[in-house]
Amino acid sequence: GGSGFIGTRLARRLAAAGRPFRIADLRPSAAFPAAWVGCDVRDPVSLEGLFEGVDWVLNLAAEHQDDVQPLSRYHDVNVQGARHVCEAAARAGIRRLLFTSSVAVYGLPEGVVDEAGPLRPFNEYGRTKLAAEGVYQAWAAADPARSLVVVRPTVVFGEGNRGNVYNLFRQLASRAFLMVGDGRNRKSLAYVENVAAFLQHCLQDRPGTALFNYADGPDLSMDELVALVRRALGQDPAPGLRLPYAVGYAGAALLDGIARLSGRSFPISRVRVRKFCASTRFDAARAMASGFQPEVGLAEGIARTLRHDL
Repeated sequence: GGSGFIGTRLARRLAAAGRPFRIADLRPSAAFPAAWVGCDVRDPVSLEGLFEGVDWVLNLAAEHQDDVQPLSRYHDVNVQGARHVCEAAARAGIRRLLFTSSVAVYGLPEGVVDEAGPLRPFNEYGRTKLAAEGVYQAWAAADPARSLVVVRPTVVFGEGNRGNVYNLFRQLASRAFLMVGDGRNRKSLAYVENVAAFLQHCLQDRPGTALFNYADGPDLSMDELVALVRRALGQDPAPGLRLPYAVGYAGAALLDGIARLSGRSFPISRVRVRKFCASTRFDAARAMASGFQPEVGLAEGIARTLRHDL
C-alpha cells in the first residue's frame, strides 16, 4: 500500500529522514517510481522475496471503499492479504511488522472509545479489518521475539484524498450541501500528515504487541465542522437547511435499490448516511502518551486541504 494516500506521505517522511525503503503496491508510485515493486497481497507468489533484507514490514494495503462489489473483495484483500503478508514475513525471518487497521472495528460506538472498547463492526470493511488484526496477532504470538504494532486510525483526510471528507468539503464549496440529521453528532478526524508522522514514530524496537487508536483533537460536531469549513471558504457559517435523518436514510435506501438494478454508483448510500449522522469519537491518549506530538493542528489541516483541493 505504499503508493496510496497515507503510504506516499509516509514514504516522503522516510526519504527526508534518510531511511531507505521499498514500496510494494498494485499501482506504481508516482512519488518514488524507483522504489516501487509491483505486488498484490491477494497473490502470495507476488510476495516471494519481497521482504528479504528489510527490518520492518508495514502493511497499509486495504479494500476500504463503501460500495465495493463483490463483498468478497474485502475478505480477499484485508484478511487473505494479511495471511499472505504474514506467511511471507515468516519465510523471510521478519520480526517487526506494522499494520494499519481502522476504528471501523468498533462499529458506531456510543461515547468516546479507547483501545479496550467493544469491538462491534457493522460492515464488511470493519469485520475484515478486525479479522486481519487476529491474523497479525497470531503471527506475533508464534515467536516472542516478534514485534507487532497495530494502528487504528479514525477517518483520515488531507490533500489529494477523494474520500468522504473531500466529498463533504466539495459539496460545501459548491453550496450543494444539505445537512442530514441535527448536526450535534461529533466526529474524530485525523489529518494525513499527522497519521504518517505517527506511523514513522511507531518504527521503534519494542517487544510484543502495541495497539494504538489515532485521532487528532478536538472532536467537532458536524455543525462545528461545517461552520469551520464555510468560514475558511469565505461563506456564511450558518447551518442552513436540514433534512431529518429518517428522510435522508429513506432516500439513500432508494438510491441503493437503483444502484443494484442499474449497476450505477451514487455518492449517497445508507451506509454513508448512517456513518455521517453517527457520533464516532475515539480516544488517542495512548498514542500521545507514547511521546508523539502531532505536527499540524486539525483546523490547519482542514485549511491546507481546502487550499490544495478546492
